[in-house]
Amino acid sequence: MLHGSQAFADLDGLEQHIRTADTEFAVVIGPSVPGEAAAELAQWARVHRPDLGVILLRNEIDSTTLALALRSGMREVVAAKDLAGITTAVQRARSVANAIGQTLLDEVQAAAQTARAEVAAEVAKAAADAKAEADAPRGKIVTVFSTKGGVGKSLVATNVGVALADQGYNVCLVDLDVNSGDVAIMLQLTPHRTINDLAGFNGVIEAEGIGSILTRHSDNLSVVAAPVRLDSPDEASVDDIGKLLDALRRMVDFVVVDTSGVFDDHALCALDRSDLIVLVGTLDIPSLKALKLATSTLEMLNFPKSTWKFVLNRADGKVGLASEEYEKTLNLKADCSLVSSREVLAAVNRGEALVRAYPGHQNSKALVSFAKSVASIAGQSAGEDESNPSSRKSSGSRLRLRRG
Repeated sequence: MLHGSQAFADLDGLEQHIRTADTEFAVVIGPSVPGEAAAELAQWARVHRPDLGVILLRNEIDSTTLALALRSGMREVVAAKDLAGITTAVQRARSVANAIGQTLLDEVQAAAQTARAEVAAEVAKAAADAKAEADAPRGKIVTVFSTKGGVGKSLVATNVGVALADQGYNVCLVDLDVNSGDVAIMLQLTPHRTINDLAGFNGVIEAEGIGSILTRHSDNLSVVAAPVRLDSPDEASVDDIGKLLDALRRMVDFVVVDTSGVFDDHALCALDRSDLIVLVGTLDIPSLKALKLATSTLEMLNFPKSTWKFVLNRADGKVGLASEEYEKTLNLKADCSLVSSREVLAAVNRGEALVRAYPGHQNSKALVSFAKSVASIAGQSAGEDESNPSSRKSSGSRLRLRRG
């Protein structure tokens, strides 16, 4: 009667067949099969094969049978001797299966189209973000570095930052000397939050969050202070500091970084992102030795010498070592020379920048002139970067060279 149908003597054979034959659209269960067993099969089909219609044949159709069929999700209940009704039920099952199959196909196609659209939107957004990142103004990072303490590194960093701010640039001073940073003290600031508060950002470091840890010094100058306590429970990671510096590039014209006196991870993180590296030394043999080691290490790590600047502090010292000898040994010409002066200590002790406390002082004029040259050189390097995107190496490459 049902052309092309396949008969099974028991439910086990039937179940094994329909679990693997996904083209079947109807199952006709004879009156000899117990109702609960038929209901169990119908329930499975309703969940796993919604396109498979289960048709139950019964010698007598009563309310109990109809209720069982309704609960289990059978498609129809037909009298066992109603051959025309059985044929019609199978035909209806075919029509329903075709409709369900088409619906499922439409849903799959719609889902695929939606997925393609989402991927295309993500690609377009990534491209737009990359273009916006490339087109966005990028501030310059100036890192002040020395491998010997007491040479005036923080003095140079704070005064260059203040001088740049006084020239109309938006500047952020970042104190990466997390153990003994002096930037806040030298500017008479009392920070409520410090760089270690970055740890609480859980890696999401954006402009709004950064603004909450800045300590304002003046209209154009803000400070990310070093921790005020050595027993701080949290500590900013190198990754946090890298994200901070990258974000500050998009927020200010200049990021001036004061570092500790060693090639630690924090210093390397800043150096690797620097547009200019300002080396500071004093006119004595220990400082010369330390600075010679520092320049050798910078060369080994592939930091281009064209980005180095040299500040010679206390250059007037009568210590049996001439500035010329110092420069010759170091193979660096001093870009800025500072003299010994009690006004320097007086300004530091009052928490004032020398360039503001004593604007007419010889050192102040030298630092202001040096800051102008920093701004000019940074502008030139920006032009070079735009004309030759490959001129700057990817961040992290030098770190891997050192730590590998």
